Amino acid sequence: QVQLVQSGGGLVQAGGSLRLSCTISGTISRLNGVAWYRQGPGKQRDMVASTGGGTTNYENSVKGRFTITLDLTKNTVSLQMNSLKPEDTGVYYCKVDFRLLGAYWGQGTQVTVSA
Repeated sequence: QVQLVQSGGGLVQAGGSLRLSCTISGTISRLNGVAWYRQGPGKQRDMVASTGGGTTNYENSVKGRFTITLDLTKNTVSLQMNSLKPEDTGVYYCKVDFRLLGAYWGQGTQVTVSA
């Protein structure tokens, strides 16, 4: 059984940095791709970064500030977030798409950026 366990996040001042991690455990089949989503207060869950199939994409507001990394030696997906802004506040979720197993989600991690 696959599990995604997230760590990182917390409270940071504007301009600061945080790193989120998502560790994949269990029986892992081949991956189609991985992504990080953000759900701001009262908003829908939107993708902020994704990578897979040799392609990496970022939502416009995070380009140049966020970096998604997939480390297959550690079965970990990371999101490095720099120059954080109050509008980056929200619950962040990792998502992993497996070729045979389908999509799995992490439990969510709160990120709060104070002005």
